Amino acid sequence: MNDRKCLLCFEFIVGRTDRKFCDDKCRATYNHLRYSESNSEIRLINRILKKNFSILSLLNTNGKTTVSKIQLQNLGYRLEYFTTISKSRNNNACFFCYNQGYMELNDKMMMMVLPNENDNLA
Repeated sequence: MNDRKCLLCFEFIVGRTDRKFCDDKCRATYNHLRYSESNSEIRLINRILKKNFSILSLLNTNGKTTVSKIQLQNLGYRLEYFTTISKSRNNNACFFCYNQGYMELNDKMMMMVLPNENDNLA
């Protein structure tokens, strides 16, 4: 007697003894439900990082551009999301979102930077 049941719909399973689902639809639905909650936070963070990157790319046209912190925030930049923190040659913190970065000059101004292969930024 077959007493194995599908983990999603609880139908009896026919076939291999190691099967957990009655068909591919149940398997896919089960795994989607299982991972969708944890992946939603990752998707949200990735969306924010991509937006931050596009804002930095838009503003940093020549490699070193100075902008105000308010201008960044008005464009939707979220300062608390970045991918890397590095130190510049003069020991200032550089915050990078992928390969676009900025360094705080003072409370109001930021300098956009790109990593230089000769520097130890990454």
